[in-house]
Amino acid sequence: MLHFELVTPERLIRSEAVHMVTVPGSEGDFAVLEGHAPLMSTIRDGELLVQRTAGGQPEAIAIRGGFAEVNAKGLTVLAEHAG
Repeated sequence: MLHFELVTPERLIRSEAVHMVTVPGSEGDFAVLEGHAPLMSTIRDGELLVQRTAGGQPEAIAIRGGFAEVNAKGLTVLAEHAG
C-alpha cells in the first residue's frame, strides 16, 4: 500500500494507506503506486483521484495549487486549498 498525505497550510486533511493516487501535475496527470520512483512536481487546479483498493471506485478531492512529492515514505501533496 502507498502512504498518502494531503496537507494544506491550515491542516492535515488525509493521512492513510491507499492503492493509488492520480495527481493533476502541471505537466499532466500522473498516477502514483507504492514503489514509485522519487519525484517532485508542481500541481495545477484539479482533482486528486484516490483509489483505496485495487479495482475500487476512486474518490475525487478538489485541490488548488501546490506541489506533490513522492519519496521512499510515500506521496505527500501540499495543496494551497483542498475540498
